[in-house]
Amino acid sequence: MFGIGDPSIGFRVYAGGHGAAEYDAAVPPRTLELRAHAKINLALAVGPPIAEGPGLGLHPIASWMHAIDLHDRVALTRLEPGSPSAFETTWADGSAVGWPVESDLVFRAHGALEVIAGPLPARIVVRKSIPAGGGLGGGSSDAAAVLRGLDWLFGLGIGHARLAALAHELGSDIPFFIDEAIEPGEPPRPALVTGLGDRIDRLGGVSLGEWACLLICPPFGCPTGAVYRAFDARPDPGPFRAGEVERVSGAAVLDPSSLFNDLATPAETVEPRLGALRRGLESRLGRPVHVSGSGSTLFVFLPADECDRAGQSAENLEPGSIVIPVSPTYVHV
Repeated sequence: MFGIGDPSIGFRVYAGGHGAAEYDAAVPPRTLELRAHAKINLALAVGPPIAEGPGLGLHPIASWMHAIDLHDRVALTRLEPGSPSAFETTWADGSAVGWPVESDLVFRAHGALEVIAGPLPARIVVRKSIPAGGGLGGGSSDAAAVLRGLDWLFGLGIGHARLAALAHELGSDIPFFIDEAIEPGEPPRPALVTGLGDRIDRLGGVSLGEWACLLICPPFGCPTGAVYRAFDARPDPGPFRAGEVERVSGAAVLDPSSLFNDLATPAETVEPRLGALRRGLESRLGRPVHVSGSGSTLFVFLPADECDRAGQSAENLEPGSIVIPVSPTYVHV
């Protein structure tokens, strides 16, 4: 089931020089290498902030989330008892990420699990390919990989419900990446995510038909807090469109024109260059271009033979943009 050096799998196991190991919670392996997949929000509705009680000030959401094949790589090594844990996060090319380890969700996920389970001496190495701060959930996916990986590596047997609850305490996107029906390192199934990100209803995959998917990652981000403040400041907030997300997510074949994101306009208010780029791409391509999450990543579905032209258009409109062809993933169980 698992193998060493097989690039087609998302879960590689190394057992202290003894070759590949089958899952055995009683005798955990020493090292895991996991893929941590990005996601896009195919549809996102946001409600007004909660006025009282639990969750005060937070925004309920309804989102159709889908993993894509863009991924970070997370390697976890169990160390000898008493050893200090070590963390290393770089971009895939080896360059520095530009933020301190203490602020990384990987570091926080390890610490949160130690509160429950006691010391978990580990070396955690993350090689990032998912652009940061773009609404693709890279940090959340890395944190989910650490939670599931350490649970398995140390044979903790915490259980899905408790692990998902811990994930939600760390960040609202993280529970989406913890799918109990899918092995660590494989992409989570699509889901309708509601509440404060804590209710996850898994969905079937959607047929893309003729469409290819292209990410456009501009050389700037959109601070999530500022985007939500702009959302709250809208003069005419309109209704909470949770039912519309549920309707759209039930489609058997993707209709790009049906997708929407309530945070798109607030993100473009915070970062006007994002709005200029999105509108410019729509004008040149003649197709709807969408914002993922709170931005700044854009995505567009279009025929595969139009991808090169779309990429060139993005570079012309916003020099320094990164264009990434991706495929939405779906694992049948």
